[in-house]
Amino acid sequence: MMQLRNTSTGYGNVAIAFHWTMAALMIGMFAVGKYMSGLDPTAPDTFAIYQWHKSFGFVVLALAALRLLWRAVNPSPALPASMPTYQRIASHLGHAGLYFVLFALPISGWLMVSASPWGIPTVLFNVIPVPHLPVPEVLGTNAEAEEFLKEVHELLGFVLLALFVAHVAAALKHHFINRDTVMKRIVSTAPARVDTVQET
Repeated sequence: MMQLRNTSTGYGNVAIAFHWTMAALMIGMFAVGKYMSGLDPTAPDTFAIYQWHKSFGFVVLALAALRLLWRAVNPSPALPASMPTYQRIASHLGHAGLYFVLFALPISGWLMVSASPWGIPTVLFNVIPVPHLPVPEVLGTNAEAEEFLKEVHELLGFVLLALFVAHVAAALKHHFINRDTVMKRIVSTAPARVDTVQET
């Protein structure tokens, strides 16, 4: 039987699917973003690559909102009782940081293309047109705003990379040093089903 919802001991299929889908998307988006930074903006193929990058950026934004909604109605399993307080605080701050960047990265990219003097439209997967956002006047002219938002977007990409590395390192520590179920429960629903069995 499928374990869709989280339990007090582990994650369900929905949370696991959200986790790994977004991890794969963000790795891909970071790699493509770095590749794009070296492209000639006037080259014929560059436009298509930018459109695909923007399209998947909106996918990330939508999935982040859905994942946050799912988390609100389906709380995460409890951290191990043996985990020290400082590690609990670090875990909560790390997850909060990841959620912040998952929203801030695509929104900063959306603002960046909205500020661009080039006025290039955004069409999701060459099907759905997306309107530009109003850019705050405090950021200066369109060219100045675009440059500033480009720097913010790139900085957020490196913040995401740092949080990702710390997240992976913490998961590996739990698996190989602490030998608890923290990493296992985001890979398999088996830990979550333990709680279900105990209730029955």
